[in-house]
Amino acid sequence: MSPRSPDLWISAFLEAQAAELDASQNTLLAYGRDLKDFSGYLDRMGEDFGGADRATVEAYLIDCEAQGLAVSTRARRLSAIKQIYRFAFEEGWRTDNPTLRITGPGKARRLPKTLSEDDVERLLNAARQHGRTDADRLRNACMMEVLYATGMRVSELVTLPVSAARGDPRMLLVMGKGGKERMVPLSPPARAALAAWLDVRDAAEDAARSKGAKPSRFLFPSTGKDGHLTRHRFHGLIKDIAVAAGVSPETVTPHRLRHAFATHLLAHGADLRAIQTLLGHADVSTTEIYTHVLDERLKELVLSHHPLAKKGGVT
Repeated sequence: MSPRSPDLWISAFLEAQAAELDASQNTLLAYGRDLKDFSGYLDRMGEDFGGADRATVEAYLIDCEAQGLAVSTRARRLSAIKQIYRFAFEEGWRTDNPTLRITGPGKARRLPKTLSEDDVERLLNAARQHGRTDADRLRNACMMEVLYATGMRVSELVTLPVSAARGDPRMLLVMGKGGKERMVPLSPPARAALAAWLDVRDAAEDAARSKGAKPSRFLFPSTGKDGHLTRHRFHGLIKDIAVAAGVSPETVTPHRLRHAFATHLLAHGADLRAIQTLLGHADVSTTEIYTHVLDERLKELVLSHHPLAKKGGVT
């Protein structure tokens, strides 16, 4: 028997995704938002998950397009809807899957925006000087150095356990999407920044412990409910560092540093498969987009600096 309410449909589906596929919290939140939106549409149409047919789902997608939603957003929403109906069919909640023959909008392949090596150097220098206290400055420098040295996702960075950083490591063990672990190497500057931050962090932890506080298991602890510096806080922090570095804050995000890590490695001759492993990409086709970024940069370089370009001789 299928659940009685749309909320129970969604919660049961999300619980299964978490238990069976070990989906990340971010993935579950995205599924939940998309399915809530679809559920709201069904309610306005006087329908529900159990009774909606193919025409209803397609009408919803048309409505999303009419709202001006991006192709990527519409494709993601359809993916969530397809998955909940596949789950419902497997659970016996429905005898059919109304989404089987629905194809999503073609996603345009956009090249990831990145940062130049000079921009990154300016950001790293600014991070060492940015902060109200010495501890803030050492933490900021450590986060930026480690992020650029490893290409980690920001969620992976802020949730790093302090145990992973003990003993002056040459490699860090990172917990990626879906609970998959991978090893990422640390550059000498990142190791130095990490060691400097650990000294200050541990001293602060010892002082707090002497007053009865519980020790934090995170490398970048916080007094907030999560126990660690949040993605939102770091996003704001990197914008402030960009301003201090004289780099347009609109062009700087944590994910741009991840793109810069991959693009710069490729430009200096790194193997694509190695970059795939370091980034934690399940499929090398995801990593291959960085070759297109490099191709575009090389083309721009030729068009900007080749002597024939000024005469219209290079196309």
